[in-house]
Amino acid sequence: MADPARAARLAQRIKVIVAEALRRRVKDERAELITVTDARVTNDLQHSTVYYTVMAPDEESRAGAEAVLAANQGTLRYELGRQLNIRLTPTLEFVADEIPETAAHMEDLLRKAREQDEQVAALRKDAQPASEEKPYRWQVEEELAASEDDAASDDDGRSSSADR
Repeated sequence: MADPARAARLAQRIKVIVAEALRRRVKDERAELITVTDARVTNDLQHSTVYYTVMAPDEESRAGAEAVLAANQGTLRYELGRQLNIRLTPTLEFVADEIPETAAHMEDLLRKAREQDEQVAALRKDAQPASEEKPYRWQVEEELAASEDDAASDDDGRSSSADR
């Protein structure tokens, strides 16, 4: 088993090699839409997972990018083997990276939350209290006074067994 730091360095190198090979070796215009975002390598350096995004709004372009990666997987692995100085060339698995879509969704949720906060702040700005400034304060004061009276009567009304 290899050192995790070595696996991380190899993953970064694989990311660069695959991105360069997509740009230089793959002769398909659909490959220009692919951006390699991350790569991961198992600790035994046998398998690598390459994460990618497709900069296209429609599903047809994304499916085309997947087809390009599947068709050129051997070429990309050959480039890995040629440029890496390791005994075994890792296998390649391509996974579509969902982070940009998730981030866009989170941005939409945050924008909606900000709008709702602004609406609540606008409603609160002109609002007037329904009654006094502190309508429940008298209840707290009465409870405190009652508890103080109870404590005072307990101290005065107690008789110890020694007094009897």
